[in-house]
Amino acid sequence: MAEQRDLFAPGVAEGAPIGVFSGGDGREDLQVRFAAFGFASLDEGDTLALVLEGCLPPGADTVAAADALMARFGGIGRVLGATEGDLARVIGGKAARQLALLHALLLRALEYPLCRRPVLTSSEAVRTYLRARLAALPREVFHVLFLDKKNQLIADERMAEGTVDHAPVYPREVVRRALELSASAVVLAHNHPSGDPAPSRADIDMTQQVVAAARALQIAVHDHLVVAGDQVASLRALGLM
Repeated sequence: MAEQRDLFAPGVAEGAPIGVFSGGDGREDLQVRFAAFGFASLDEGDTLALVLEGCLPPGADTVAAADALMARFGGIGRVLGATEGDLARVIGGKAARQLALLHALLLRALEYPLCRRPVLTSSEAVRTYLRARLAALPREVFHVLFLDKKNQLIADERMAEGTVDHAPVYPREVVRRALELSASAVVLAHNHPSGDPAPSRADIDMTQQVVAAARALQIAVHDHLVVAGDQVASLRALGLM
């Protein structure tokens, strides 16, 4: 069996319902600025306000709505990654559904290069994709990226969901699923809602168990990435696997 190439080898808070946003002329200013100067003239909040024009009722103050979302979630990445229910508490169900669809489209766009070319030359694409997928979730989840011999993505599957600081993982289930998908390698990933990317002792022990079980079946474990907000910690880079 050909040796699997190493993917990461060197060189290679609840907000109170806000309701309907009415009044305000800030959106007209944004439209004029965008028409005159393009995207470069808009920051994240401005762009979000313009997107919300197609989601909120006519006449709604989209600038105030965007400000409320940014204040509630702390950044555009966390806004787009928030659950539909959490978004609805701020801007209502219809607008929340539209932002959820936008996030789904973003994930498809980020996933595309993982499916179309070897991941070996794009470890940063993997990190960017996982940040978009996991960073804003309020509870820990555990994902596995299953890869073929060329390090192309076969599937990204959520293997466990847990609490704010723990998601139960069973190494034998990870390996069993890899065999079902005929995967030659995997990348493990989970999030830390606390914002601290440092792997816990339980994270390290579980990773080593998966590595041992996978090695026996000639399945490579390229890395275990811990996503915490905008930060991503690599157990491989930290020498913990």
